[in-house]
This record gives sequence, C-alpha cells and structure tokens, in this order.
Amino acid sequence: MVQNMATDFKTSETAKNLMRAFAGESQARNRYTMAAERAKEQKLEVVEAVFRFTADQERAHAEVFYNHLQELDGTEITVDGGYPVNVTSSVAQLLRYAMGNEYKEHDEVYKAFAEVAESEGFSKIAVDFQNIAKVEKLHGDRFSMLAEQLESGKLFLCDVECGWMCLNCGTVIETKGAPAKCPVCGVDQGFFIRLALAPYTQGN
Repeated sequence: MVQNMATDFKTSETAKNLMRAFAGESQARNRYTMAAERAKEQKLEVVEAVFRFTADQERAHAEVFYNHLQELDGTEITVDGGYPVNVTSSVAQLLRYAMGNEYKEHDEVYKAFAEVAESEGFSKIAVDFQNIAKVEKLHGDRFSMLAEQLESGKLFLCDVECGWMCLNCGTVIETKGAPAKCPVCGVDQGFFIRLALAPYTQGN
C-alpha cells in the first residue's frame, strides 16, 4: 500500500483499530481468566495455568495498543466490533474457542489492522500489530494442542515413557502416564504437565 504520511492520527482508522484491539485483548484476558476457573473446578490445573499464562500475555498486548493512544488522552473513541461469546462449561470447547479466536486475530484481524496502519503512515504501530499477531498464532497452536490432548484422553498419558512435572512442587517422574497423585506433595493428577512443555525447563 502507498503510505499517506499526512494522515491525522486523531481521525485515523488506525486509532480506531487500536481501540478495537485494546477491547479485544481486554476481553480475551477476562475470557481466559474465567476459562481458567472452569478448568480449576474440573481439577485440570495444568489447563488453568495455561489459560492464566495466556491471559497475562493478552493484558500485555492490550497495554501495547493502549499506550499508542496516549496522544488522545482524555478523549473518547467510539468503535464498532464483534466479540465472541464463549460461556460453555466444557473445558475442551473453551480451548477450541480460544484457538479459533487467536487464529482469527493472526490470520485476519491484525493483518488488516497492520495494512491500514502502514497505509496511513504509522509504521511502528503496523509492526506492533504484525508482531503481536505472531504471538496470537503461538497462542492458537498451544490451545489446539491442549484441546487435542484433552479430547483424545492423552492430556496425562504418553504413548511412550516421558517426563512429567508437578506444577505444584516441581517433582519430575518418568512414566507413560502422570500419577493420580503427586508422590511428593500429594496434589491431584491435574497439576502434571509433560516435562517438554513445563515452564523454564529444557524438557529433557
């Protein structure tokens, strides 16, 4: 697209898109926090942890977009937009919903927002839309993996012996399936994650 460097940010479509993105990320954070509660209720603490981890990243995305609007401090921006309603009690379905929403942001929404920002002369904002879109793709992939494992009954079961970490106390065991209870701290199976997916480890 040809850039129009004369675009006034205050009346730009980019400013509106930033507010749409801020609203979307803020809602995603809340949806994932509520989804985490559903997972916790069903003793799927590892899924709860992933939802909360992702919710924190969505908050960071919202902050990036909101900070770009500093020039408009004290004003209001009126925007329209469609936002998902994901209120099922099925944790697997919540993961699938989250996956689809993240892929949509990557494939459609932020790509379009970046193109508009570039065409209006806001290159830094365009780059931020592009970079955050890449993160949303990672989010979608992670939700997809967990949904598949949960649906197939393999969230706590490997086809071969592998390492499992208890997210509560850090105990690691080598077995095909996560134990019903942690042999060290006694928490339920829901706290176990494949060592290869455990945070801050090399996975081997």
